[in-house]
Amino acid sequence: MIIGVGIDVAEIDRFGAALERTPGLLQRVFVEDELWLPSGERRGTASLAVRFAAKEALAKALGAPSGLHWTDAEVYTEPTGQPRLRVRGTVAARAAELGVRGWHVSLSHDAGVASAVVIAEG
Repeated sequence: MIIGVGIDVAEIDRFGAALERTPGLLQRVFVEDELWLPSGERRGTASLAVRFAAKEALAKALGAPSGLHWTDAEVYTEPTGQPRLRVRGTVAARAAELGVRGWHVSLSHDAGVASAVVIAEG
């Protein structure tokens, strides 16, 4: 059963400008593992923007309650390339409240826009 669906888009250049303007933004929004590729290289702006869009979409799938912490949701990639969500803390508590047992995530970026869809399944 679908409990919630969220979608979000982020303009990649605008997100990059926000990162430059606000040095602490990376640490407020992302957990350390989200900042790095498996190769050890730092993720590019498009990859970070799409992860930000996924976190926004996740919040919408949960009904956009106040009090969720950005770092209580982590976007990671399976070895197969499939994106996944790992939740804890405030996000896990809200998901449990709603009866969420699983997540479906789709990420894309093209033509300067990052987009994400998140489905919360019960």
